[in-house]
Amino acid sequence: MFPERLTRGYRAFLGGRFAAERSRYARLAETGQRPEIMVVGCVDSRVSPEVIFDAAPGELLVVRNVANIVPPYEPDAGGHHGTSAALEFGVQALRVKHIVVLGHAHCGGIRAFADDAAPLSPGDFIGRWMSQIAPAAEALGPRGEEEGEAYLRRLEFAAIELGLRNLMTFPCVRILVERGDLHLHGAYFGVASGRLLVRDPASGRFEPIVAGLPDPARA
Repeated sequence: MFPERLTRGYRAFLGGRFAAERSRYARLAETGQRPEIMVVGCVDSRVSPEVIFDAAPGELLVVRNVANIVPPYEPDAGGHHGTSAALEFGVQALRVKHIVVLGHAHCGGIRAFADDAAPLSPGDFIGRWMSQIAPAAEALGPRGEEEGEAYLRRLEFAAIELGLRNLMTFPCVRILVERGDLHLHGAYFGVASGRLLVRDPASGRFEPIVAGLPDPARA
């Protein structure tokens, strides 16, 4: 049976948001989507970009995977490339103007990598996927026994930085960035605090975009 929670939500959507924005949906259906912003986010159910940024239909192109990873450009590698395909679609077909790599506090994928957790299945899909952040972990150096949660926070930020670097390995991204037609951003969301930090491209530091909220690295 289809989940009752989804049925109730859909009915609320029909009578609420869809009714209020029906003309917008009709226009999007007729003219197609033209979002200017693409977000690479995590599958974590607590970190929905559409909710965090209060986005209307058609405003954000969102691709989500475990730990908001951007793989490097590897057209000749085996396997399937869902995130890379989404990037190609956003950049080449839709001509987005911004790509945001959105990390977050308490990321389960980051913790699984840091703790070298046992595989959840014989396929170890999570372990193999998370192995892509090994360069970020290596750049941080050995994990100190006293660091605990602080190390996980540092690795969450380092994974965002790695994602931004990997974006520049895609020729279509690099060319547009160098022309000034595409802009890359790193951001970090505190699940408990609601605070959003945005990477300053000049300093490399993650700074709050709105002051007065608790530090997401402690939330």
